[in-house]
Amino acid sequence: MLRLITDFDGPIMDVSERYYRVYQFCLQKISRPSQQVQELSKAEFWQMKRSRISETQIAMSSGLDELQAQEFSKLRRNTVHTEPYFQYDRLAVGAVDTLLKLQEAGVDLAVMTMRRVRELDYAFKQYDLSKFFPQNRCYCLSNDYVKTRDIDDKPLLMARALKELPGATDTWMVGDTEADITAAKRHDIKAIAVESGIRDRAQLEFYQPDFIVKNFSVAVDLVLEQALQPIGTR
Repeated sequence: MLRLITDFDGPIMDVSERYYRVYQFCLQKISRPSQQVQELSKAEFWQMKRSRISETQIAMSSGLDELQAQEFSKLRRNTVHTEPYFQYDRLAVGAVDTLLKLQEAGVDLAVMTMRRVRELDYAFKQYDLSKFFPQNRCYCLSNDYVKTRDIDDKPLLMARALKELPGATDTWMVGDTEADITAAKRHDIKAIAVESGIRDRAQLEFYQPDFIVKNFSVAVDLVLEQALQPIGTR
């Protein structure tokens, strides 16, 4: 059985608008009434995020001082995963067609995400995605889970999934961050990184996934192509 485990944000969902709206809110909230700030464009902001520029540096690049930047970072952390901003998430281009292709090919499909249950449920309902991921193929964080770091938490989620899921002859992981690559490599699963999410190519290359591709659609084409090759030629 061929299995594909995919991250949610990046391969399937585009979260850039949500993150940018939260950035705008925090900048407005933290800046003083008479203070001159320079709001980054969405493209500028998202490139900084993808390059792993810190929240405090993004804040200071927007005109806040060091103390304000720390307040900005804390407010952003407390805001970005709250329900008022979930509405700004959008399906990644071609994501549904790609999920349909996987379904039609008979691939065992699971989702593995650092979203909490309420965040994943919101997106599933908004875009009717539960038809692709039955409950026993959804791996996310409980609403009261105390996060540490994604790069530590995601391998734990992977360990749980591999313990619970039925055996597969071939398993792949698709994701857009170092946490996805680390989770896959720690459990000897082939990792495909996509450039459609919150990390740029330079950041992904540092963690040495098996492949780096443009988006989820290209990743799935690669998995299906590899699956058709005789084992000795892979």
